[in-house]
Amino acid sequence: MDWFPTVFIVFKTLVLGTGMFFAIKWHYDQGRKGKGKQAPSAVLRTGAKVAAVFVLVLLALLFITFYFGRMLGLDLTMP
Repeated sequence: MDWFPTVFIVFKTLVLGTGMFFAIKWHYDQGRKGKGKQAPSAVLRTGAKVAAVFVLVLLALLFITFYFGRMLGLDLTMP
């Protein structure tokens, strides 16, 4: 079983690297076609919405984690 982590990490790196290469290539090709033209304000607005949703999901996960921790009787007070 000592070989499994090595093979798994190499396989994972190859698969993710290939996927990233083709994703970047596809976006680059779409930008060259001119289909990716958007107003800068629209891009900023979309980025702000994505960031806001990410922060809200992160806060919800934090509160759910503390809720279940207290429900299970864990001591979650700061030292």
